[in-house]
Amino acid sequence: MFEFGRELRRLLAGEPFAGAFQEGLAGGDPTLLELLDINLLTREARSADLAAGRPGLKDRPARLLQSAVTWRELARRSGDPAALRKAAAAAEAAVKGFQDTQRQGGVARARAEQGLCALLGADLFGDDGLVAAAERVLCQAAEASGVGAALAAAALAGLRGRIAVARGDAAEVNAAAAAFEAPLAALAASGRASAAARLALSEQRVARADLLATAALRLRDRDLAEHAVRETRAALAGLDPAFEPLSYARATAAYGATLTTAAEIAGEVELAADGVDALTAAVAHVDRDHSPLDWAAIQAQLGHALLVLGETTDSPQAFEQAITGFDRANIVLRDQTALPLRAKVAAGRAQALGRQAELTGDLAMLDIAVAALKTELCGQRPSADPAAWAVTQLNLARLYEIRVEITGRDDGSLRSAAAALATAFDVFAEEGMRSLTDLAAQALERLRARAAAA
Repeated sequence: MFEFGRELRRLLAGEPFAGAFQEGLAGGDPTLLELLDINLLTREARSADLAAGRPGLKDRPARLLQSAVTWRELARRSGDPAALRKAAAAAEAAVKGFQDTQRQGGVARARAEQGLCALLGADLFGDDGLVAAAERVLCQAAEASGVGAALAAAALAGLRGRIAVARGDAAEVNAAAAAFEAPLAALAASGRASAAARLALSEQRVARADLLATAALRLRDRDLAEHAVRETRAALAGLDPAFEPLSYARATAAYGATLTTAAEIAGEVELAADGVDALTAAVAHVDRDHSPLDWAAIQAQLGHALLVLGETTDSPQAFEQAITGFDRANIVLRDQTALPLRAKVAAGRAQALGRQAELTGDLAMLDIAVAALKTELCGQRPSADPAAWAVTQLNLARLYEIRVEITGRDDGSLRSAAAALATAFDVFAEEGMRSLTDLAAQALERLRARAAAA
C-alpha cells in the first residue's frame, strides 16, 4: 500500500498533460479535436506545424508536442503512414526542445508521445520492429515524473501485457494488468483539471480491457473476461458522446467487444446479444467520413459479434448480418494499409460465409464467393499492391477449405487452398509482414494435418 502511494505521488509530480498550443480550430483542446472531421483535422495538423515553425517562439517544444498529438490522431483515423511519420518527427523534435530547456516533465510527455506513435504504427501496419522502439522510449519516459510518465507507464504495461498474452502466461498477464493501477490513478487525479488526461485515462482503461479480453480468450478464463467488461464500463464513465464522440464510441465498442469475448467463453446467448447491441450503439456515434478507421474497426467488431451470436444460436440470419458488417468494413479497408485488420475482416467474412452455407446446405453460396474472389484477383495487379493481392489469396484459400469441411470430401479444393496459401505466404514473407506470414503458415499447417488424416 505504501509503495503504491509513493509511486502515485511520483507520477503526479511534474508538468500538466497539455501543451501551450492555443491556435487553430481546436486551440490545443483534445476534446475539440474529436469534433473535427477528417478534412478539418488535416487542416488542424498543418496549422499546428506552421505554428511550431514560427521564428522566435518561446514555447516551441510545446507547439511541437501538440503538432505530434494532432498528426497521430489523424493517422489513427485515416491509416495514413505519412501522417504518422510527421507525428513521430514532431515528437522527436519536442523531446530535443524540452531537453534544451531542461523541462523534464515535458521530456517525459514527448517521449511518451514517441512511444504512442510507435505503438500505433505497430497496430496499424503490423510492424513488430516498432514495438521494440516503443518499449525503449516508454521506459525512459516512465522513469521520470509528471503525467507524461503516467501515460508512458500505462502504455508500457499494455505492451508487456501483449508479450505475456502471446506466451500464454496467466501470472504475467495479471502482473501487467496490475501495473496499470498507479498510472491510471495518476491520470484520474489529473483528469479533474485536464481534459487530455481524462481522455487518456479512458483510452488506457480500454487498452487494459483489451489486454484482459485477449488473455481471457487465449486462456479460456471467465474471470479475466468479466474483469475486462468491468474495465470498459469504467472507461465509459465521465465521457459525453455529444462532446467526445470518438472516445465514447471507442469505449462503447470496447464494451461490446468484451461482452462478445465473455459470450465466446461462456457460450451464453444473452451476453452475445448484449455485445451486438453495444457495438450497434457504438456505430451510431462515429461517421465514416469523420473517422474512417474507427468506423471500419467497429463494423468489423460488429461482424465478429454477430458471428459469435450465430455460433451460439445456429442462426443463418446472424451470419448473414455478420457478412454485411464485414463488407461495410471493407469499404474503407480495401483502400487502406491497415493490413492486419483487413486480414481479420477477410477471415471473418470467410468464416461467416462458410457457417451460413453449412447451416443452409447452400454450396452455391460458396461458389459465388469463390467466383467473386477470383474476379477480384483478376482485376488486381500484384505488383501494384502485393499485400492486398496476397490477402485476397488468403481469403480464397479459406473458402476452399470450408467446402471440404461442409462436404466431407476433397475434390481438389485442398490442393487449390494450399496453392493460394503458399502464394500468400511468399508475398507476406517478402514484404516483411510477420503477423500475416504467421497467419498463412498456421493455415498451411492446418491443411497438412487435414491431408494426413484423410
